[in-house]
Amino acid sequence: MLLKVVQVRLYPRKEQEIQLAQAFGCARWWWNYALNKSIETYKETGKGLSRAALNALLPSLKKSVDTIWLADCYSQVLQSTTLNLTTAYKNFFENRAGFPKFKSKHALQSIQYPQNVKIVDGNVKLPGNIGIVKAKIHRAIEGKVKTVTVSKTPSGKYLASILTEIEEQALKGVPPVVPTAGENPVISAVKIYGIDLGLKHFAVVTDGEKVSFYDNPKHLGKHEFNLKRKQQKLARKQKGSKSRNRYRKVVAKVYERVSNSRQDFLHKLSHKLVSDSQAVIVENLHVLGMVRNHKLAKSISDVGWGTFINFLAYKLERNGGKLVEIDRWFPSSKLCSNCFYQIGEMLLDVREWTCPHCNTHHSRDGNAATNIRAEGIRMIKAEGSAVSAVGGVVSPNLGRKSKFRHSPVITEAQTVLGTPSQCG
Repeated sequence: MLLKVVQVRLYPRKEQEIQLAQAFGCARWWWNYALNKSIETYKETGKGLSRAALNALLPSLKKSVDTIWLADCYSQVLQSTTLNLTTAYKNFFENRAGFPKFKSKHALQSIQYPQNVKIVDGNVKLPGNIGIVKAKIHRAIEGKVKTVTVSKTPSGKYLASILTEIEEQALKGVPPVVPTAGENPVISAVKIYGIDLGLKHFAVVTDGEKVSFYDNPKHLGKHEFNLKRKQQKLARKQKGSKSRNRYRKVVAKVYERVSNSRQDFLHKLSHKLVSDSQAVIVENLHVLGMVRNHKLAKSISDVGWGTFINFLAYKLERNGGKLVEIDRWFPSSKLCSNCFYQIGEMLLDVREWTCPHCNTHHSRDGNAATNIRAEGIRMIKAEGSAVSAVGGVVSPNLGRKSKFRHSPVITEAQTVLGTPSQCG
């Protein structure tokens, strides 16, 4: 079974907006209360509170005079909040995320319905007293609806993320070549891409024959002047005033346009690369460490490398492909892709260089993409039958080494083989 998410826009009526605001407030209050209770319990006893222990606090809170309003909230919304908090703790202890934070009413508001949500005549029917909410469903909702997360953005838009469970689809595109004894198949119909990510060029992509350059759109830079003016106006408004609260949405809409343009670019490029490839090879970048460079922090945060790799990962998995991440310390820029001679040092401002061993002239980024691709193919060959059919991780630990991210439907017979010389 595969899980798929479709995000749709909701248009609630005024009374439904009030009901959703109450649900957001209850879920947010319960998250903060449960988090604070867990912290205090840990300080006193050295142990945290389990999911069952936290849920056991709810009945008494609903009967208390001070928090009787919790009884008006749909019970499974609060229980889902508890589940999300315990999951956040688990991710923290397994070094996949930071410590859970308290939630603010000024940030993104969200609630989760684990069941009993239905699609009725192109609209979304939520359980409890909310009922049918008008929706703009832009694509078919396939499979069984598992959970629905309703959120309100800082700009005031209502969204519903519908998670569905569908049957595993057959591999799309050209079927992979099954190698026979003594053969090294050369894949022509299905490509293997090597990608070098950067700031001047967002991505330099090679399929072994052609090198393509995709410039960095610099989404934030296009809106920076407009954003600066609106932030200055917001800063001059009195704190706590209605005018300031209204203008917060104006600033939030600018940030939303930046985010939407970035997401659109990353989705389109990842779809283009995944649609005709069986494997994509990238570097395992330590983005968290790179943004500590205060001169490049804003540019690195704006470019969205991590999001792009995650997009590649799930789209390749859905199409039966494979994402290979090579070690971040692999000398892709300093290694000659023609004779494999490695030079000592190369400053960041050196964009072209000539190999002193074979006199081949290289574009720094194009040469790096070629080396990344060759190293990824070498890893695929080295793994051979040892490649796990269900391995790989989407949110691995920080400082991880080279890993495969691949689909559970990949088998040894479907693994692409080749040599660096044959595949570029």
